[in-house]
Amino acid sequence: MTDLTGSEILLASNSGSRKAMLEAAGIAFTALGADVDERALEAEMEGAEPGEIAQALAAAKAATVSAARPDVLVLGSDSLVEVAGRRFDKPGSREEAAEHLRFFSGQIMTLHSAAALARGGQIVWIGSDFARLRVRALSEDFIAAYLAAEWPAVSYCVGVFRIEGPGVQLFESIMGDQFTVLGMPLLQVLEALRAEGALLS
Repeated sequence: MTDLTGSEILLASNSGSRKAMLEAAGIAFTALGADVDERALEAEMEGAEPGEIAQALAAAKAATVSAARPDVLVLGSDSLVEVAGRRFDKPGSREEAAEHLRFFSGQIMTLHSAAALARGGQIVWIGSDFARLRVRALSEDFIAAYLAAEWPAVSYCVGVFRIEGPGVQLFESIMGDQFTVLGMPLLQVLEALRAEGALLS
């Protein structure tokens, strides 16, 4: 892989899609999952806008890993899904995933993706973006077949889909940046990394 980085970067995530985005962009990094109680933080921010919560989660992940590794730049990221005014987290079971998909059917899903950079335990940058995805009408037969093929892989995915896989079949149309849909506002992240001297400009 071509290395266009100017310094070491830690990704505070074990997300396969986020790793793939950075690898494809030619960024050398090490992945180190962050130990953050996401549900507790969301509860503390009850009533806040989904985009704000996504930013707070991304910042918490970056700051947590940065506190342990203050010598390197840490990238945290998170995504939240909102449908009809209701916020959704990753499904806790296959049955819950099916319930989510039934609720999503025929609706517009708003996907909020955020990212944050931390250095020395301090947040130095936060960014976010959103995309709107129109879910087609999903039959019970499709939902069953889809989960038979995609579970448990989509148990790690907010919105119960991998857009780079069969999850694309959930949608009629997508309005927004492809990287945001994949789970991180990559173009904003690249600009921020250049500003921090972590990428060659």
